[in-house]
Amino acid sequence: MQLEFTKMHGAGNDVIVFDAPADGSLPTVEQWRALSDRHKGIGFDQAMVIERPRRAGTQAYYRIFNADGGEVEQCGNGVRCVASYLLRRGDAPDGEITLDSPAGLIRIRIHDESLVSVDMGPPNFDPKSLPFDASAEAHVYPLQVAGTEVEIGAVSMGNPHAVLTVSSVASAPVDRLGPAIERHPRFPRRVNVGFMEIVDRGHIRLRVYERGTGETLACGTGACAAVAVGRRHGRLDATVEVELPGGKLEITWNGPGEHIWMKGPAAVSFTGTVEI
Repeated sequence: MQLEFTKMHGAGNDVIVFDAPADGSLPTVEQWRALSDRHKGIGFDQAMVIERPRRAGTQAYYRIFNADGGEVEQCGNGVRCVASYLLRRGDAPDGEITLDSPAGLIRIRIHDESLVSVDMGPPNFDPKSLPFDASAEAHVYPLQVAGTEVEIGAVSMGNPHAVLTVSSVASAPVDRLGPAIERHPRFPRRVNVGFMEIVDRGHIRLRVYERGTGETLACGTGACAAVAVGRRHGRLDATVEVELPGGKLEITWNGPGEHIWMKGPAAVSFTGTVEI
C-alpha cells in the first residue's frame, strides 16, 4: 500500500495528514510505530486520518493515531493542521467550519492557512470523564507516584489530562514523573501529563508528556487543560499565552460552562509518499 501524506506541525507538535484509503485499510499498530520512527520512518507525534463527513454540515471526519499506534480521542494541534490542510487544497472555506471527530463536533475559525482557532469545548472536571479513579470531584488530588506524593489537577479536554504546577519547567522531572503518571493505575486508560509553570496571570510555560508518544514540543489539548486547571485555582486570567518548547498558543476560557478556544499556527513541513 502506498500512502501519500503531508507532514505538518502546530508549534512543533508534528503530525502527518492524509486521506483514508478508499478501501478503508489503515496501517496496523506495528506499522504506525514504524512510520513514526524518526530515524527509520517519517517521524511524527500523531497521524491525522481524514475521512468523508459522517454528519451533515461538517467538512470531514478525522481520526487520530499516536506514535505508539494507539487510536485516541483528540489532538488540538492536529485538528488545526487538518483545517489548514483542507483550506490549502480548496476543501474548506475561509472563516468558520465544523469538523467531526471521535470527541464530537469541533468548531474552527480559519484566519488564514497558517493561523487557526479551535473551539475545544468546555473542560470536564468530572473524574469519570477522563476516567480517573477518585471518590469525588476535587480541585486538587494527591497522587502517590515514583516514590513520592504529588498534587495534580485532572480534566478531560476530550482526552485525559493530569496537570502539575511546578516552579520551573526547565528543571521539572518530566522524564521521571511523566511516564509514571501516564501509566498510574488510577488512570485506567492512561493520561497526558502537563508540567505548568505560572509566570504571571496571563502567561504560563508548559511541558507535556503525551500518552503513547512521550514528551512533545507542543500539545494543544494539554495547553487547554493547563489553563483550565490554573483558572479553576484562581491563578490565571481568561486569556493566557502558553509558551511550549515548540512555540506559543493563545488559550481563552471565560470560566465554568464556557467553551475553551485555542489559537495557534499550522505549517507544512513537506509532502511525500511512503510504501507500507
